Amino acid sequence: MDGGDVTVEGKVTCASWIKRPENAHLVVIAKSNGTSSSSLEIFSFDPITTSLSTSPKATYVFEESGNAVCIAVHPTGDDFVCSTTTGCKLFELYGHEDNIKFVCKEFPLKDVGPQKCMAFSVDGSKLATGGVDGHFRLFEWPTMRIIVDEPKAHKSFRDMDFSLDSEFIASTSTDGAARIWKTSDGVPVTLTRNSDENIELCRFSKDGTKPFLFTTIQKGNKTLMAVWDISTWKKIGHKSLLKKPASIMSISLDGKYLALGSKDGDVCVIEVKNMEISSLHRRVHLGTNITSLEFCPSERVALTTSSQWGAMVTKLNVPADWKEWQIYLLLLGLFLASAVLFYVFFENSDSFWNFPDPSARPKIETVHTDPTSDDWSSFGPVDL
Repeated sequence: MDGGDVTVEGKVTCASWIKRPENAHLVVIAKSNGTSSSSLEIFSFDPITTSLSTSPKATYVFEESGNAVCIAVHPTGDDFVCSTTTGCKLFELYGHEDNIKFVCKEFPLKDVGPQKCMAFSVDGSKLATGGVDGHFRLFEWPTMRIIVDEPKAHKSFRDMDFSLDSEFIASTSTDGAARIWKTSDGVPVTLTRNSDENIELCRFSKDGTKPFLFTTIQKGNKTLMAVWDISTWKKIGHKSLLKKPASIMSISLDGKYLALGSKDGDVCVIEVKNMEISSLHRRVHLGTNITSLEFCPSERVALTTSSQWGAMVTKLNVPADWKEWQIYLLLLGLFLASAVLFYVFFENSDSFWNFPDPSARPKIETVHTDPTSDDWSSFGPVDL
């Protein structure tokens, strides 16, 4: 396991990847400075060394008091929303490489209070927020037209995720309840559970095949990973994987892997295809609750945060993916091999089929017993 720590002054509260062109991704980190103002810092990421830049590329210091709670980055990487203990702030990112800048813009959610969960839809057309007070809001983006405004959606939000087609939102509550919302009209469906079960974390499948919903279920001291059919919202199976309570869940952009962060600092990576543990990274945040967990947009690398150990990037021990250049190289090799085989076959085709050289073949003349046999006029009348 390779990893990199980010040394920052103050306590890290949350962090998120910012997807950028040519895989030059960034990381935004929110930190609390105790009695002084909190801040946001943006770092660059080096995929070769699996590390973040030693110093931030850009910094924003909050003018008012309050700490950052969570961050939601738009799929384009051009905007992100940060929830604080007082409300939400919208930031626009511009520039590139070593000239990164971001500015705070006017935003209608600046006074809504702390939002425990925020998420953009996969297509970037919607923004959903779930408050600590249980208030659920769904907006069109970027117009911020209200689609759903439900003050009593949950006791208090725990987790939230959009489906791949942006048609549904799954949300969970601190009291163990879970609901599914249609993004077109906001009609909710409540997932069924037993009285001794708490549905805690949720993620939709993202691989583009048959869609499922994954949730963690806490049943006493046992942590289960459950799979739900989204056509009926019925649970079709569950499995015990992490063996300990999970604090956070994430899914890779290609949908191949799920990741669970434990309350004592471990990271468990699950292969979705067979729902088996692919790798287990112990003591990533030794003895501390993992508060943020997110896959890198293009690498098998996870970004995690905790209050004690700050922000960390970890290279995951999973099978390597084929790179685009490797696929082209393989196709070129197959083409060259086919060309060589064709040439060898062509050069040896006569001997291969035992065909004699046409120039050495004897000349065969037709022998006729009657030179007039081909002359139809030599026949006389035929009596019938």
